[in-house]
Amino acid sequence: MKVVVAHNRYREAIPSGENVIVDTEIAQLRAAGIEVLPFQRSSDSIGDLPLAEKALLPLSPIYGRSAQRDLSRLIESERPDVLHLHNPYPLLSPWVVRTAHAHGVPVVQTVHNYRQVCSSGLYFRDGHNCTDCRGKLIGWPAVQHRCYRGSAAQSALMATTLAVHRPTWRSVDRFIALTDRIAAHLRDYGISDEHIVVKPNGLPDPGEPAPLGDGFLYGARLSPEKGLDLLLDAWQRHPDGSLGTLRIAGDGELRPLAEKAAAERSDVIYLGILDQEGMRAARRESAVVVAVPTWNDTLPTVILEAMAAGRPVLGTAVGGIPYLVGSGAEAAGWVVEPSGLADALPIARAGAPAFAAAARRRYLTHFHPDVLTPRLIEIYSSLTANSDHLPR
Repeated sequence: MKVVVAHNRYREAIPSGENVIVDTEIAQLRAAGIEVLPFQRSSDSIGDLPLAEKALLPLSPIYGRSAQRDLSRLIESERPDVLHLHNPYPLLSPWVVRTAHAHGVPVVQTVHNYRQVCSSGLYFRDGHNCTDCRGKLIGWPAVQHRCYRGSAAQSALMATTLAVHRPTWRSVDRFIALTDRIAAHLRDYGISDEHIVVKPNGLPDPGEPAPLGDGFLYGARLSPEKGLDLLLDAWQRHPDGSLGTLRIAGDGELRPLAEKAAAERSDVIYLGILDQEGMRAARRESAVVVAVPTWNDTLPTVILEAMAAGRPVLGTAVGGIPYLVGSGAEAAGWVVEPSGLADALPIARAGAPAFAAAARRRYLTHFHPDVLTPRLIEIYSSLTANSDHLPR
C-alpha cells in the first residue's frame, strides 16, 4: 500500500506536539511495511519563498496553487492508494482534498483541533472557552476578536476559508477523531457517524518503567489555556513541601509566573525548556504527571508519555482528557473538575503507587503502536476497497 501523508508543519521554533505525532506515525507505518510519501510544507519556509509566491500567500489557506500543482504531480507519478491529511494551514489548504479526489484518491484526515469551525482551532479566547462561531455561516466573531494570529485581516481570511471549504470537509472519505470529544465536534459539524473513526495517536514504547520518583511534573506550553495558573493556585493552598516537589517544564507567556513560584517556594522547580531526554529524566524523578488545561484540549501528548512511562496522571475533566485517562478499573489516574484540583493533589500523591501499573497497562492496551498502527492500516484498506466511486 502507498500512502501520501500531507501536513503543514508548524514553525519549528514553536514546540509542536503535532509535528512529532506526524513524524512518529510515519515511522510506525513504514515499520509496518507501508510505503509513505510525505507531502509536507513548513511555515519556516515562508521567508524563503519567491516574491511571486509570497504575493499569493494570503490566498494559500483557500487554494494554495503551488501545493495543488506539486500534489498533482506526485499523485500522477506515484499513484498512491490514499492521501492522509493532517494540518493543511496555511500552505497546503484544504483544497488538497479536492485535488486528491480529482485524481481518484480517497482522503482520510486526522482532526487535531476544532478548525473546521474555529479560526484559532482552540474554541478558546481571552481566558475562557468560546464557541461563538459554531453554527454560523461565516465566523464574524473571530474577526471581531482577532482570533487568528491577533490580526483582524488574517482572521477574516481564515473565517472566509472555513466558509468556502465547508463542502470540502464534508467530502472527506474518513475522519480520524483522536478522542470522543473530537468525534462529537465532527457530528455537530454535520459529519455522519459512518465517516468518523475514533483512533488516538500512539507513541513508541519507551521500555519498562523506572521506579516512581516523588512529586509532580507539569510539562506544557506556558500559556493561559494550559492551566499553569490553575495549578499554581491549587499548589499554594498546601504548605511548602507537603506535596513533594512540583517540577514545571516549558516556555510561553506565563513563564514569569513559573519563575515567581520557584523563587517563592522551595517545593517548586522551574526546569525551563527541555528536550525529549530532559523530559524523560523529569518523569523519572516524579510520581505523577499533571495535565490541567482549562480549554477542551484534544489529545495532550504529555498524558500518553506519562502512561507509557508508568506514571499516573492527574487531569482536568475537559476535552479528550477523560477519554485518555480512562475510568473505573482501566483508570490511569484521576480526572477532576478544575475547581477540585487543590483537593485532588494530596490524593494523587498518596495514590500514585497504586495507579502506576494501571497507567502502563492502559498505554499497552490502548496507545501502543502494535495496537494503533494496524487500526490505521485497516482504515486505509476500507477506503481503497470502496473507492470505485472516485474518478480515475
